[in-house]
Amino acid sequence: MGGHDELAWLDATAQAELVRTRQVTPAELVDAAIARADRVNPSINAIVTPMYELAQTAAAEVPRDAPFAGVPFLLKDLGAEYAGTPMTEGSAFLADHYVSETDSELVTRQKRAGLLTIGKTNTPEFGLLPTTEPVLFGPSRNPWDLDRSTGGSSGGSAAAVAAGIVPMAHANDGGGSIRIPAAACGLFGLKPTRGRNPLGPHYGDLPGGLVAEHVVTRSVRDSAALLDATSGPAPGDPYNAPPPERSFLDAAERDPGRLRIALSTAPLSGSDVHPDCIAAATAAARLCQDLGHHVEEASPTVDAGLLLRRFGVAWIGFLGWAVRDWQRRTGREPTPAQFEPATWRAFERSHDQTSADYLLAIQDLQAISRDVAAFFTDHDVLLTPTMAQPPVPLGYFDYAPETRDRHIARLGEYTGFTLVCNVTGQPAMSLPLHWNAAGLPIGVQFVGRYGAETTLFALAGQLERARPWVDRRPPVSA
Repeated sequence: MGGHDELAWLDATAQAELVRTRQVTPAELVDAAIARADRVNPSINAIVTPMYELAQTAAAEVPRDAPFAGVPFLLKDLGAEYAGTPMTEGSAFLADHYVSETDSELVTRQKRAGLLTIGKTNTPEFGLLPTTEPVLFGPSRNPWDLDRSTGGSSGGSAAAVAAGIVPMAHANDGGGSIRIPAAACGLFGLKPTRGRNPLGPHYGDLPGGLVAEHVVTRSVRDSAALLDATSGPAPGDPYNAPPPERSFLDAAERDPGRLRIALSTAPLSGSDVHPDCIAAATAAARLCQDLGHHVEEASPTVDAGLLLRRFGVAWIGFLGWAVRDWQRRTGREPTPAQFEPATWRAFERSHDQTSADYLLAIQDLQAISRDVAAFFTDHDVLLTPTMAQPPVPLGYFDYAPETRDRHIARLGEYTGFTLVCNVTGQPAMSLPLHWNAAGLPIGVQFVGRYGAETTLFALAGQLERARPWVDRRPPVSA
């Protein structure tokens, strides 16, 4: 192989094939990714904890028959733990105060798949915001426009993949945190079904099943093949997703058949939707029709106000739990100076909620999930914009007590299409099928039935072949 730039735009599957056929070594792939990170990361601030020496050491031992043997990878600095490395979750409360003692089960499976983690990526404090601008590390910047948000909370991972540092990176999603950064950065991002990937050994579910783990990628096949490698229950998991009828990679390579697709461009938040986002969704609907699918305008009947209020209760409970959990694990007493103002405000609000309030919220969210599930008896897929507007300028979600109402409204606006899938546990994906006149990526979301990732992967593979995005390169890249 030639220089580093030849490797930069190969997907993970292609890079692993070079290792299997002995055209490159894992060490060469890792060194090339490190060189790209050194060149590009100062501009985008995606990687906050380099793990270069660990990856170089692991490169000598990776099994060449693993599905992603030798492929450089990044781990989001939130949720999943890598033994022997610091973890901050974007918070000064943890900075320099916590080093993981064990691998999360997901990380164990990523290692077994042959991935070599070269670092950890930037995230908002405790993953609370749909942008990646923590005070601790500073903002990640979108490779398509450095003055714009990468989305969040997996924004560091998305920026790194979009810029060509690595072909895929770990991400997790509690209200859109895989799909929103994928949309903002022009990537493929699938949130799996609840329970598809494990959260152990530290957690059973987070919080009440809202959070799912996976990756952001440039290709559909990488996402599918890695889900084949990491999914499935671990001993003691509180529940697990229904087993797929075939491998996810096999599904991505198959024709999906004629699907019944519902199109909706109205977010649950009731916010206005930017014309570019409507155009992206309607163009995707036309493409689906051209591919032989039945498309009609329809959407689930949901009490949106109730959903947003109850999600807010669950999310405040989640934040209160997160701080208390880290307090218990580190022995540190939380004080306002250790947290961002919006985080501390939410933590204080969590003191006003009772356990009964939380359980009532979960009860109502589960009732809403039944209403949404009924909609999917007559439809295979729901098609929406991923976000209500193109990637926003950095600072859009800045919080101050006097602008609290605007801050909350903007959070609802940005997650208006995504968070319902965390409530229901359904799989959902964002595809980079559209770019606007300003050259910014506009994602399109597809939601499947509970447990039906194979349907989504089959559709994604078909759309990727029909409207490929692999040659789209951001201005700031390797």
